[in-house]
Amino acid sequence: MSIQTVTLDLLEAFGQNAFLFAMTLVGAIPLGLIIAFGSMSRFKIISFPVKVFVWIIRGTPLMLQLFVVFYGPGLLGGTPMRSRMTAALIAFIINYAAYFSEIYRGGIESIARGQYEAGQVLGMTKVQIFFKVVLFQVVKRIVPPMGNEIITLVKDTSLARVINCVEIIKVAERYSARGLIWPLFYTALFFLVFVGILTIVFGKIEKKLNYYNG
Repeated sequence: MSIQTVTLDLLEAFGQNAFLFAMTLVGAIPLGLIIAFGSMSRFKIISFPVKVFVWIIRGTPLMLQLFVVFYGPGLLGGTPMRSRMTAALIAFIINYAAYFSEIYRGGIESIARGQYEAGQVLGMTKVQIFFKVVLFQVVKRIVPPMGNEIITLVKDTSLARVINCVEIIKVAERYSARGLIWPLFYTALFFLVFVGILTIVFGKIEKKLNYYNG
């Protein structure tokens, strides 16, 4: 088996990893913000169940959550999940939204109370204070932890194989079953390149936000 053939097969499969990565971000980033506001609510009837939900999601393995989402409906007598990728997307979005929500919450709560009060003195509404005073400072503070989670997501996409999603590790394992071990190690190159690009991107974003240091 030529390296060109293997590379093309792995590259095609890595497209599924990239798709799972991108769609997880599209779903988890806004959902995480909603969950963060829920956990910060002054109403216990809202904040308590949201905090319990986040605790459960963060306290259980993503692999287990994949099994629950894919096999759970069928085992409970409902309609079984037909699309493995859809099940993977649901599990990943919920999992990462819970982690992102804690990053958002920490960033928002780290802003000094005096800045809110200063905005009120200037006659700004709560919405104006959040978007014109607080938001950009929060973004500056959450970029490093968000970057770490997003880079972790790149590698976590390989877990989708546990419910038989055809991603890059799954394809490499098929080669291994035929006696070719090197494609399995070769997959590391794809992840390293992707992570390297993201590292550069987040590094540039942090530099652009450095004007908030003062």
